[in-house]
Amino acid sequence: MIRTYPRLLEPLELGFTTLRNRVLMGSMHVGLEEAPNGFERMAAFYAERARGGVGLIVTGGIAPNEAGRPYPGGAMLTTDEEAAQHRVITEAVHAAGGKIAMQILHFGRYAYHPDLVAPSAVQAPISPHVPRALTDTEVEQTIEDYVRCALLARQAGYDGVEVMGSEGYLINEFIARRTNQRTDRWGGPYEHRMRFPVEIVRRIRQAVGEEFIIVYRLSMLDLVSDGSTFDEVVTLAKAVEVAGATIINTGIGWHEARIPTIATSVPRAAYAWVTRKLMGQVSVPLVTSNRINTPEKAEQLLTEGYADMVSLARPLLADPDFVAKAAAGTPQAINTCIGCNQACLDHTFALKITSCLVNPRACHETELVLSPTQHSKNLAVVGAGPAGLAFAVSAAQRGHTVTLFDAADEIGGQLTIARKVPGKQEFNETLRYFRHQLDATGVTVRLKTTVIADDLAAGGYDEVILATGVIPRIPDLPGADHPTALGYLDVLRDNAPVGRRVAILGAGGIGFDVAEFLTDPGENAHDVATFLATWGVDADHRGAGGLTAPARCTYPREVTLLQRKTTKVGAGLGKTTGWIHRSELKHRGVAMVAGAVYDRIDDEDRTTGSTTPAVSLPLTTSSCAPARSPTADCTTSSSHAASPCTSSAAPMRQPNSTPSALSTRAPAWHWPCRARPTFHSHQRVDRRSFRTPARPLPPRAMCAAFTFPGIGRVVPLRASVVPARGGLQRPAPRRRTPRRRRAQRFPRPVTTDPRLWRASRLHLTPLHARIAAAAADALALPGSDSSWSESRRHAPPTAAAVCLPRGGVDRHLPRTGPGSCASVRTLFRRRQRRQAPGTAPGAGTVCRWPRRRRCCQGAICAAARRSSTARPCSHQRWFSRSNDRPRISVR
Repeated sequence: MIRTYPRLLEPLELGFTTLRNRVLMGSMHVGLEEAPNGFERMAAFYAERARGGVGLIVTGGIAPNEAGRPYPGGAMLTTDEEAAQHRVITEAVHAAGGKIAMQILHFGRYAYHPDLVAPSAVQAPISPHVPRALTDTEVEQTIEDYVRCALLARQAGYDGVEVMGSEGYLINEFIARRTNQRTDRWGGPYEHRMRFPVEIVRRIRQAVGEEFIIVYRLSMLDLVSDGSTFDEVVTLAKAVEVAGATIINTGIGWHEARIPTIATSVPRAAYAWVTRKLMGQVSVPLVTSNRINTPEKAEQLLTEGYADMVSLARPLLADPDFVAKAAAGTPQAINTCIGCNQACLDHTFALKITSCLVNPRACHETELVLSPTQHSKNLAVVGAGPAGLAFAVSAAQRGHTVTLFDAADEIGGQLTIARKVPGKQEFNETLRYFRHQLDATGVTVRLKTTVIADDLAAGGYDEVILATGVIPRIPDLPGADHPTALGYLDVLRDNAPVGRRVAILGAGGIGFDVAEFLTDPGENAHDVATFLATWGVDADHRGAGGLTAPARCTYPREVTLLQRKTTKVGAGLGKTTGWIHRSELKHRGVAMVAGAVYDRIDDEDRTTGSTTPAVSLPLTTSSCAPARSPTADCTTSSSHAASPCTSSAAPMRQPNSTPSALSTRAPAWHWPCRARPTFHSHQRVDRRSFRTPARPLPPRAMCAAFTFPGIGRVVPLRASVVPARGGLQRPAPRRRTPRRRRAQRFPRPVTTDPRLWRASRLHLTPLHARIAAAAADALALPGSDSSWSESRRHAPPTAAAVCLPRGGVDRHLPRTGPGSCASVRTLFRRRQRRQAPGTAPGAGTVCRWPRRRRCCQGAICAAARRSSTARPCSHQRWFSRSNDRPRISVR
């Protein structure tokens, strides 16, 4: 059926120029800006979108100066030579009948290089560096850099520029009180904080003249605390209009916001209401954005007065002919963006070339060229999943004769299963697109057909392509065939009945999908109003940042998600979407357990003693077992749980009266200290810095034991609390203390080995903190909580010695001053000469630091881990360059 979109395809008059329709291609940094031959490839990329009918294209962000780069070597425009390189892009777009604007983007405190700057020295949670606050002179110079960049963009042939004032970058940092703590003319009241963007727009307009497009990307909803209020948004919009902006584009959320804005779980056009609130407040055209991926939705927004234009970014990655197909009345031919982020944003943050999961030619137009074939073949494709469909359509487009076989009664394969998962309904659009393409290209489709080799051989095919996908693996687990164990296909595809309390074995993508499917509260949970309420977005935008208290729904099941790996649950999910899935399941009360060991599935009722609180749930579903119906039990043991500091008496028991229980057991490790296990059962440790949260410490708490692969039981140093002279001491603060004050601030701890207290003051990364902490595996801590001098009389007869590797910890420490490599080595040498009373000769010493730079680069000494006998340290014998784990020797 032919459909027309009159409002979407209506030209937009800007006064000095006219856009051919109301579609703006939103800015995306695609990675070609820094790639070899990147400008030629960008020319092909943008020209194809211009031929597809886009009204105005906005490029990826280009920095106006060195400090504004995203990382060293990032794209910037500061010289005539750099402007000349952009000519190939603008000429290609103009030859295709399009218009293009260059985005000017200063990363501010989001930059990944040590010379980053910001309004104030406030570190971003997603950046490893603390920014330097700009001086007044540097602020003025930055404004001039913006102006120079805009002039060079006009010189390069661009029709305009977009000033990026959204998403938490530099301009947005000046606007928000959250990041602007200045007291000069660039900070303080809002009129001063918004001076920076207004001056940028005003001076650019003065420099480039009236006949040049200036788009201002305005952060209309920050989604962070201490962000802008809506009244402030209106004030800035009016000021930017007066300063000379031609168009105001909508920006939603900062990159550090913990609310999803563009992932597939976000309903379509979920944030268009923000732009609608601003409509009528200014006279320049407004652009709405975020999760608009069909011409029907775009037409609806424009017709109902949500905006004057719509911004499509990723939808034009998925299909460069989006506008042309809508204009031709064939929207069913559009390859719709599914919002997965896998090949676009995830690639961008991994410093890879952007592409698209449903269109691999995106950004690879010069490499993946589907030209007509010179020799047509008769091809058989077995499997109508996404791979088989993509191959069949591509081969038919090139001129081959294709027959597609599948045993199912519909195309799609795993897509037909995945689309049942809440938030993945966009896969329906992908299947619609492939159905249309199969018909349009003349592919013969044979469903409900199982073929064997003889059938294919008799069919006269020149080539046979197998795209049959995967078969779920049945785990080698006692009880995997138990009637209560279900596979994920039983649940998602066959709709097998599932009980109220569920354990899922496996926390990869499928495990998360099954958990979301089982805890889905119903259809109403996926409309815009419910989505905003669930995530805590204020739909009235009354407060700063647009945040409010989230409203939690009632969920139908209690689910526990288990994985064998000791890493963070869901660590293998996408960088830009994994946190969304983890947060969603956390909101739904899903328990996540890492380091589980799957023992068996049976009906036995058991209560297992544990040194940590046990997780007890009846097993009703397992995502990796094949059987058919709900009710039994899987016993697992956790090998990566916090172990309280207990005595050698009987382990703590967790009562459990629930029949048919899933028990998570931790090994009963006992450290020789006298603290009771009440504190550590709920202690949380920040994995980035190994620090405990700020909370009162209970009496006599001493240590928390953890496990790490290849190292064994260790103590996270920043989480360690040891008795000292005068009582307990808290974990070390992050900032360094001058050497002359260090002894007063940090009393000497009980242990005779200096590493546990000295190394804990160093600012180590989690990896190297584990390396330094590995020595604790061979160390027996004294049990006295009295003064250090008293504890020395109870020192163990032997103690561990460790060499911190030069290629490991050393390279993360300063070369001089407190906490430096030299000071640590000096401390160790002094410790060598100061033996504890009553210990064996050589006990408690550490290896002399080797003079060879490549020493200390191997695995833990196996002999040292097997026994505690005295043994000399031989660097040449025990150290190798093939491994960087710590070296422990026991003397």
